[in-house]
Amino acid sequence: MSASAEEITDFDIDRLNQRFSIPGIAQIVAGTNGLPRVRIKTAAASAEIYLHGAHLTSWAPGGTREIIFLSEKAQFQDGIAIRGGVPICFPWFNAKSDAKAYTPPAPAHGFVRSKAWNLAAVIHEGNAVTVTLSTESDEGTRHWWPHDFRAEYRVTIGSQLMLELTIVNTGETPFAFEEALHTYYRVGQIQDIRIVTLDGVTYQDNTDSNREKIQQGDNTFTGRTDNAYLNTRADLELVDPILKRRISIGKENSLNTVVWNPWQELARDMADLGDDEWQHFVCIEAANIRAAAVTLQPDERHTTTVNIRVAE
Repeated sequence: MSASAEEITDFDIDRLNQRFSIPGIAQIVAGTNGLPRVRIKTAAASAEIYLHGAHLTSWAPGGTREIIFLSEKAQFQDGIAIRGGVPICFPWFNAKSDAKAYTPPAPAHGFVRSKAWNLAAVIHEGNAVTVTLSTESDEGTRHWWPHDFRAEYRVTIGSQLMLELTIVNTGETPFAFEEALHTYYRVGQIQDIRIVTLDGVTYQDNTDSNREKIQQGDNTFTGRTDNAYLNTRADLELVDPILKRRISIGKENSLNTVVWNPWQELARDMADLGDDEWQHFVCIEAANIRAAAVTLQPDERHTTTVNIRVAE
């Protein structure tokens, strides 16, 4: 069962529903500040995806609690990224290298996470629903980045969550880009969780001038963390004793894994994060950044995939 048509770029929710809703399964509804979101509900899982930033803000497999963290102070406005969920970072990561050359400064983590995407398809097959969204270069993006591109994002919602981000070079010259699926995982208490599989992996520590270090044992958290792990391909496991669950995170075509938590020192200066919310999430991001940036020739494409599974 499917709903697909020409991509819809406006926010006419009635029109979006005429094209894309699937009775009892998928509906487009007004979210915070009236921004349209796709709401999915099946026996296998529930989820919500905003067209703003193609931003997944919720996923709960059937019979489990919410997996994704969303800040109670998240802002839902054009030009502003949503705090929490799964922001899409592209075509640069962190600050743009020449950010000071722009007025106002270039947005952190690129521009696609703070602009409206087009809804392209909603397809229901078996126990899963796949939502496809897209965006492409335009006059606004060329202000920050001169290249022509198309981005397609496929989110498959079921007992597992699959995220597939495809970037296509639609121009006549090659370009290099950075990317990340900046996933916020809800946790019981940051000090009690651990991440398995990164033992012995080299990482760059952004809290220490990006000095290279080697992970010793499982990741545990006692302070601000901002690590970019190098040449990572193996599945990770997030172990949460308070919420009594283990989350397995697999990926393809991603050479970096970023692990981040702002801790109290940075969180208190973040207007879109509650005072104590830093204690209840960790970001584990499939990425290609810095030396692992991807270069595409004209007409070439690159797809990064993340697969998330939960055991309680």
